[in-house]
Amino acid sequence: MRRREFICLIGGVAAWPLRARAQQQKVPVVGFLHPGSPEPSASLLAAFRQGLAEAGYREGENVAIEFRWAHGENSRLGEMAADLVQRQVAVIVTPIGTVTALAAKAATTTIPIVFSAGTDPVKAGIVASLRHPGGNITGVNYMAAELSGKRLALLHELTPHASRFALLVNPANPVPAETITKDAEAAAEMIGRPIDVYEAETSREIEMAFAALVRNRADALVVGADPFFLDRRVQIVTLATRYLVPTVHFLREIAEIGGLISYGASDFGRNHEVGIYTGRILKGEKPADMPVVQPTQFELVINLSTASAIGISIPPGLLASANVVIE
Repeated sequence: MRRREFICLIGGVAAWPLRARAQQQKVPVVGFLHPGSPEPSASLLAAFRQGLAEAGYREGENVAIEFRWAHGENSRLGEMAADLVQRQVAVIVTPIGTVTALAAKAATTTIPIVFSAGTDPVKAGIVASLRHPGGNITGVNYMAAELSGKRLALLHELTPHASRFALLVNPANPVPAETITKDAEAAAEMIGRPIDVYEAETSREIEMAFAALVRNRADALVVGADPFFLDRRVQIVTLATRYLVPTVHFLREIAEIGGLISYGASDFGRNHEVGIYTGRILKGEKPADMPVVQPTQFELVINLSTASAIGISIPPGLLASANVVIE
């Protein structure tokens, strides 16, 4: 065999699709469908892999994972889910987003699905009930959308003299956007302050929303829980700091990179649970018999460095109630 032929042969072996190699080794393949990008999802993947390992499955040893990243284009989720179904994966995992779970559910009624969604999965039409999901789907509800009113209350405590609030939502993810808006508007009415709703589903629209809320003299901002905003967290944190807008976020990971405060369920915990559920299904359990997991603890994270940068003093009571303080 000539050297060039040998190199081509080796290159061809290295380029075999992951699924083909997994089939050859007779290990199950997990389809991983995500609406965002891989770079901002490193901690999510670490938690998922740890949960999967605790259930007895390690990637590269006795399970393979095929990733599908939509990079913020929700319109691609349907075709990506259909592709995973065509490849006959053993389980489809949708680790974030109601729209992602619905795309997977629409693609198959037979392949088990494990979801993680921030809004009520019964109201969204993902499962029949929390205790008895039914069908081929179960997962984790981390209640991010339902906590919007609580986040606004925390923001009001942080900025008691604020006369106008702003809310950022993603219209491309309509079910949680509606829940977030209703929850935040009800909370704003209770504290007697107006709240303006701004929509953004692209990076350019995020910039436009910030320019508009500053122009309209919003004193503080609630960022609605959405996978796209998580994916664009660096941009959002940068803009909030540039315009000196006190902002509350929905995940600890955002406060850790410079967001002022965050309040929500542990991101590690929910993705760890998704990994465990995936492993249990690989062992033979049925999604219909596995109750949807809901968080029992929520964490408040405060970034003192960001507070100093935008000229905000954290009230002692709020600081004392924080689970994590970043200095």
